[in-house]
Amino acid sequence: MQRILSTAVLLGLLIATAAAFAVTEKLKLEKSPIYGTLVTQRFGPTCRCATSHAFISVKLRRRDTVTVTILTAGKRPVRTLVSGLPLPRGRHVFRWDGRTDTGELAPDGTYLAQIHLADRHTTIVLPNKIVLDTVPPEIVASPNRPAFSPDGDHQADAVVIHYTLSEDGHVDVYLHGRRIIRGRNQGRTGAVTWDGRVDAHLHPPGPVTLVVGGVDLAGNRTPVARRAEVRVTIRYITLANRRIVASAGRRFEIGVSTDATHYRWQLGQRKGVAHGPVLRLLAPTTRGRYTLTVSTHGHVDRAAVFVR
Repeated sequence: MQRILSTAVLLGLLIATAAAFAVTEKLKLEKSPIYGTLVTQRFGPTCRCATSHAFISVKLRRRDTVTVTILTAGKRPVRTLVSGLPLPRGRHVFRWDGRTDTGELAPDGTYLAQIHLADRHTTIVLPNKIVLDTVPPEIVASPNRPAFSPDGDHQADAVVIHYTLSEDGHVDVYLHGRRIIRGRNQGRTGAVTWDGRVDAHLHPPGPVTLVVGGVDLAGNRTPVARRAEVRVTIRYITLANRRIVASAGRRFEIGVSTDATHYRWQLGQRKGVAHGPVLRLLAPTTRGRYTLTVSTHGHVDRAAVFVR
């Protein structure tokens, strides 16, 4: 009799185990009621930009009554985006502006989205982290050279601006308050290159102040007052003086600023090719006023030569 009871108990346990296994396997095979999830990873609610809101986009496998809540990383409710809203199957997008249910801006930090499906009696906390960030990046920037000449001779034709940001992001470079470069790199360090052009036109020679600011992944921009100033000088070919006094038939010299290996000169009817930072010429034998012209790669500078 005891053997019969033991066998009956064993069979009962086996049947219960098999049933539990079947239920478990069915649950494993059952598809999630939510799929196709897309969630904003990082946003800046004060940036006044395209990333000022976080978006939670999901697909419902069938119609349901939905409540969407924003939670802190510790699962504390912060904001209810929709409550008891009947929705059909398909994709739905919910938007969070970074504020709490009381209308205050939520603290910087990591948040989660919770979706409750009333008809299915199911609550799902999405694993996708949403980072709320309102702190703009700090930046340090410097040029690789103090002067350059974008004259196309492949000698110092551009300036490279190296920068370091306090967080991942890209940089914008401004000239007279107007953005002329948007960096592509999204890291903390990088470099951008300026070829001296604005709207496809070369900037005139002389000192130039470029302003460099950072934009983090949440869209926060470095405030104008904390952007880095980069001072460079554009030079093509420049004579050291605009007025030269020379003695008739005697040699004189003048400084020439250029990175070109050679440049052309003309004084009166005479002309030639020279190189180096000092141009030495023989003054005309006839007294009077002459024009000295130097040129390279289409760029020209002139000075008046008074022969006495």
